[in-house]
Amino acid sequence: MTGPTPRGRRPGEPPTREQIRDAARRLFGEHGFPGTSLRQIAAEAGVDVRLVSHYFGSKADLFVAAVDLPFDPEPAFDALLADGSDGLGERLAAFVLGILDSQRGRLVMSGMIRAAASEEAAAAMVRDRLVGHLLLPLARRLGADQAELRASLVGSQIAGLVTARHIVGLPALVGADLATLIPLVAPVFDHYLTGVFPAPVDGR
Repeated sequence: MTGPTPRGRRPGEPPTREQIRDAARRLFGEHGFPGTSLRQIAAEAGVDVRLVSHYFGSKADLFVAAVDLPFDPEPAFDALLADGSDGLGERLAAFVLGILDSQRGRLVMSGMIRAAASEEAAAAMVRDRLVGHLLLPLARRLGADQAELRASLVGSQIAGLVTARHIVGLPALVGADLATLIPLVAPVFDHYLTGVFPAPVDGR
């Protein structure tokens, strides 16, 4: 009679890229880009640092691989827009907050925001991933005016939530559950994505 199959990597089995990427995701999420070294990532993954460089090259290259969006944008768009613009803010709020409540999503998004605050290359990557690849295409599919501004405003709300709830750790936000937060955030998303923007003052 054999025992249960052991979980995890077997002794002597070569480490994988995914183990290194998982370790990088955890450390970037907790310490940001400047506070994380390849040696720390190697130690977290239990591998030689040369293997990290072999698989991923530089720390910046590993950061890009580790903090990729934790979902596929196109199917996400289809689900969010399936019922049109009615209720979109609530669906988007549930989607975003649900991702941030998962361990991987929280680490990825926290890592992106921490890095963007201190590293220009990381900030450019965050702008490209969060706004360029996710929110701007969503705003354009809605057909609203000023799509880039709308997408950027939604991005500012998401970045603020990540910072306040998962990096700074404001107690009231940390303690609030999704049932509380979703209906509070939803109207903001609705306004940013589909609301009527005020006319510029003095022609500006």
